[in-house]
Amino acid sequence: MHSPRRVRELGVVVGTLPTGPLNAITDVPGVLVGQTTITGDGLNTGVTAIVPDGWADALPAAVAVGNGYGKLVGTTQLDELGVIETPILLTGTLSTFRVADALITWLLDRDPRATSLNPIVGETNDGYLSDIRRRPVTSADVHTALDTASSALPAEGCVGAGTGTTALGFKAGIGTASRSLRPAPGVGGVPGAVGVLVQANFSGLLTVLGRPIPAPRIDADGNSCMIVVATDLPLDSRQLGRLARRAIFAMGRVGSDYAPGSGDYAIAFTTARAASYADRDLRAPFQAVTEATEEALLNSLTMATTTTGFRGRTARALPHHLITDALAGH
Repeated sequence: MHSPRRVRELGVVVGTLPTGPLNAITDVPGVLVGQTTITGDGLNTGVTAIVPDGWADALPAAVAVGNGYGKLVGTTQLDELGVIETPILLTGTLSTFRVADALITWLLDRDPRATSLNPIVGETNDGYLSDIRRRPVTSADVHTALDTASSALPAEGCVGAGTGTTALGFKAGIGTASRSLRPAPGVGGVPGAVGVLVQANFSGLLTVLGRPIPAPRIDADGNSCMIVVATDLPLDSRQLGRLARRAIFAMGRVGSDYAPGSGDYAIAFTTARAASYADRDLRAPFQAVTEATEEALLNSLTMATTTTGFRGRTARALPHHLITDALAGH
């Protein structure tokens, strides 16, 4: 049994851009994360809430769909208007609609005049390790995740919406990472941060910095990935859509096989209000989101622990020595 460690603690440095202070989505100013974890009695599930400052006044946003085999509540309005007007919540597949309803209640309590709301709730299928048909997530679980959201380093691995997920043959879960952009003099763009949080639950052959690491097969139900990208760069919704697509591309860097039953989605939003970023300057943000997504996915694995759940099924944690051995001498 190993202790959870972030991938950088194992000597793995993804890309060349510097990280933010926490190397997390909460490095983006005004972005908070809260989580509720549900375990025991055949359950391994929960809720992860991404709560950006200013959500009530609508923030520029976009969604990218790698494969639409999933449930992502609120996407049509998000795509039509190019904004989010609520926090973004993640959970297990069959709890999606209970979480959306609980989010609406939370929102109505804060705005007595509201008559139309567009909750954003995504999911992956944690039915291999959790009795998914019980739909155990309650309104109290959702409200706790929202009310306790903070700017601290979010917990990773077997927590929140990642409590019962697996990826690339190993136990996975929640992962996060960030990149800091400080354009050099004479280079286009403005300073800012790009942060990513993932709920990893997909198949393929784990690949770390280009080196494959075989894993035992897990016959898990459903293989999907939810990716949330946050930034404070002054991007419009079209440009955020371009960032979101790069996040899905980054799944391939860790070995995703983009299986036909996988719901692979990325939502990107900015806390900046006025778009003023030139398309020709997007190279650095593209690199930032690609690197941060790759590292967040690896963190979701190295921070997870072996879990036994529903019907005695077990998903084993990624042995850290497999990474260090594969990268020895490189």
